[in-house]
Amino acid sequence: MSSSLLAAGPEAAPAPASTPPEGRRTLRVLGIPFLRARYLLASLGLAAIVLAAVVGPLLVPFDPAEQDIALRLKPPGTDGHLLGTDALGRDVLVRVLAGGRISLMVGLTGATLAAIVGIVLGMIAGYREGRIGTLIMGFVDAQLAFPFILLALVFVATLGSSLLIVMAVVALSSWVDFARPMHAMVLSLKRRDFVTAARSIGASDLLILRQHLFPHILATAVVIGTLQVANIILFESALSFLGMGVPPDIPTWGGMLSESRRYLQVAPWLSILPGLALLVTVFSLSIVGDWLRETLDPHREQHR
Repeated sequence: MSSSLLAAGPEAAPAPASTPPEGRRTLRVLGIPFLRARYLLASLGLAAIVLAAVVGPLLVPFDPAEQDIALRLKPPGTDGHLLGTDALGRDVLVRVLAGGRISLMVGLTGATLAAIVGIVLGMIAGYREGRIGTLIMGFVDAQLAFPFILLALVFVATLGSSLLIVMAVVALSSWVDFARPMHAMVLSLKRRDFVTAARSIGASDLLILRQHLFPHILATAVVIGTLQVANIILFESALSFLGMGVPPDIPTWGGMLSESRRYLQVAPWLSILPGLALLVTVFSLSIVGDWLRETLDPHREQHR
């Protein structure tokens, strides 16, 4: 055996067990592997944004709607206004923090409502199949073929502009992103032996769905929900930018970007600051969602 290995040359020798797989990144940030450092930084950034949005408006002694024309378009660093003021003399820092609270509220509420509707209907469609499943999935396909932004504009133009209407609209446009994966997973899981065993001992359909199928799809639903929060925040910002989101008296990042368009040359900080806050929030949520997907994937060991 040893003579044959020697004859084959060094190329036939097995690779050391400690050799990292091909393609694995070796870049390190502060001594931490790059991929883990990226997840850590994104988590810290998201935590800082949430903390600032929740606690910040309580600590800053300004009303986001308070106007002072004498202080209009003051640059960042102005005494008493760290990030400057807008065209109506309102403090930009306070409005960015207040807008973050509104964006996170809309994102979390909309994603929660969409998850409830999408998971329930997706599980029913996958478990029952037949006419009920075909009807539900046909409705899902029809909504996926319809432009979401047009649907939102129709609802907002018909029902009016309010925070509750916006949250309902984003939930209505996002539930299909939960329903389709849940349908596919339940369709596969219901043929497994543990479901057959539960049905053979007389377990009801509701009990099977709640105690046997739902725990298996929960991890996937959490990952989808995290990514949907980021999508909904972008969606709400787009509506506010078009003037079809929350009322103008409520500060939002999209509304601030819309108001700052005419002052891009004389006051660029009015668009840079809310745009940067939106970018960091959505990017951090996307990275955290990617980390959850890798962490909660039951087959991740097979992919390494």
